[in-house]
Amino acid sequence: MDTSFPVIYVSLLLGLLSISAVFLFRQILKTRRVEKALNKLQSKLNKEKGTPVEYYELGSIYLNKKLYSQAISLFQKALKLEDLPEEESPPIYNALGYAYFAQEQYDLAIRQYKEALKIDPTYVTALNNIGHAYERKQLTTQALEAYEQALALDSNNTTAKRRSDSLRKRLVPSA
Repeated sequence: MDTSFPVIYVSLLLGLLSISAVFLFRQILKTRRVEKALNKLQSKLNKEKGTPVEYYELGSIYLNKKLYSQAISLFQKALKLEDLPEEESPPIYNALGYAYFAQEQYDLAIRQYKEALKIDPTYVTALNNIGHAYERKQLTTQALEAYEQALALDSNNTTAKRRSDSLRKRLVPSA
């Protein structure tokens, strides 16, 4: 009787279970790390006034957890702090825009992305995001301009390449 088939089957099963266990363990460690940072930042900011970076970090955690209104509140607090250097505010404006975008408040999102770009016109992520917001508002020309600006700054920007190609196909009339 051939016993190699059951041995191969059990070996494959153990291999798959081992791989699954590694991924599960990594996910647990990542979640614990995020939760620890969340608890630390929440307790600190509940007791005392924090730095813009701390408000931004906590807001980013809330964004990942899809708690958009809480994230918006924290990003707004970070922007209101007097010790925030202007050159450090574009990522906060961008994150605030993302939170509005996720709630389908595209006009507010566009306003935040524009604020980020007013401070740093070379901020490619904000250009990609404003292009996406324009797309959602069916403003194809503005979206294409934003993606082309992003490509002018970073020719390897795969998001801007893909989206601008798609928009150009929509704008070109069929022959």
